[in-house]
Amino acid sequence: MTKQRRIRQEPVSLATVAAQAGVSIATVSRIVNGEVRRASPETVERVQQLVSALGYRPNHVGRTLRRRESKIVAMLSPNLDNPAMAAIAASVETALRTAGYVMILCDTHDRADLQDEYLNAMRSQVVQGYVVVNAVRSEGLSAAVARGDPIVFVGRRNPDTRGSFVGIDNWRAGMDAADHLWSGGFREIAVIYPSQGSSATRDRVGGFMARLEDLGMPTSALRQAEAPGLSHLEVGYAAAQNLVKKRPWPPALFCPSDLMAYGAYRLASEAHVQVPKECSIVGVDDNTLNAWIAPWLTSVRIPYADFGARVVEQLQVLWAGEQGSEQLLPHELIVR
Repeated sequence: MTKQRRIRQEPVSLATVAAQAGVSIATVSRIVNGEVRRASPETVERVQQLVSALGYRPNHVGRTLRRRESKIVAMLSPNLDNPAMAAIAASVETALRTAGYVMILCDTHDRADLQDEYLNAMRSQVVQGYVVVNAVRSEGLSAAVARGDPIVFVGRRNPDTRGSFVGIDNWRAGMDAADHLWSGGFREIAVIYPSQGSSATRDRVGGFMARLEDLGMPTSALRQAEAPGLSHLEVGYAAAQNLVKKRPWPPALFCPSDLMAYGAYRLASEAHVQVPKECSIVGVDDNTLNAWIAPWLTSVRIPYADFGARVVEQLQVLWAGEQGSEQLLPHELIVR
C-alpha cells in the first residue's frame, strides 16, 4: 500500500502518456503544447483524456530551458524612488506587457554588487532578456555582455563597450541649457554635479561647459561645486552648500538632474533666496512632479513615456540575433 501511494505521487511523464495512448512522445508533446494539426481528431482526444486522467502536468521550466523563451524580461534599475526611474519602469512595463511579456523589476541602488546579484538571480530564472537602467561597471555585467545575453541599456550606455542603448543626447541637453541661460542675459553662471557622476551627468555637464566656452565664457570663469553621494537630492543640497560657502548665490544655476535642483532649491529657500527671481535654476528630466511642486524650475524634458516602445524594439532585434543600435530620443527644454 505504501509503495503504491509513493508511485501514484510521482510526476507522470510524457513517456507514460505516450505509452498508454499508443503514440510517440513527440506527438504527445505537440498536443500538450496546443499543436494539434498534425494528429487526427481521435488521437488528440485520446491523448487529452489520458493527460487529464493521469494528472500529467507539463514541465514549463524544462521547456523554457530548451527554448530560452520564458516570456520574462528583467529590468535592473537604481533608486526607484527617483521619479525618472519610476517613469522609465512604467513605460517599459507597459510596452512589454503589450508585446506579451512579463517584467521583473529589481532595484540595484546604484551598487555594482547588487547589480551582479540580480543579474545572476535572473539568469537562474531563465529570463529572456535584460533592461539595465543607468548601469554601473561590474564583473557580472561584463560577463553577461561577453556571453551575448540580450541586454538593452537605458539612460547610461554600456560601461564597457557600445551596444543597444535607449536614451537622449545628454551632451546636447547640456548645451541647450547653456544656450537658454546665455540668451537670458546671464553672465554669472554656476553648475553643481555629483562627485561620483555617471556618464549621463558627465555628458550633461560637459556639454553645458563646452557650449558656454563657445559663447565666450571660459571654464575658469564658471562657478562649480560638487558633492559625494548617490542620492541626487542630498547631492544637490550639499553641492549647493559648497557653492555658496564663500560667495553669494549665483544668478543662474545648472543642475544635471531635477532631483539635484530640488536639493539646491531647498538650500536656497533656507537662505531666503527667491527662485527664480534671484536665482534661475535649470535642471534635466522635467518629470511629471514639476508641474505640481516645481513651477520655478526650467528643465530639459526627457520623453520617458516613449522609452518603452524603443526598448522592446531593441530586445526584438537582439532576440533575432541581430546587432543592437543606439536609439536617441528627442529632448525639449521646458521654460518656466
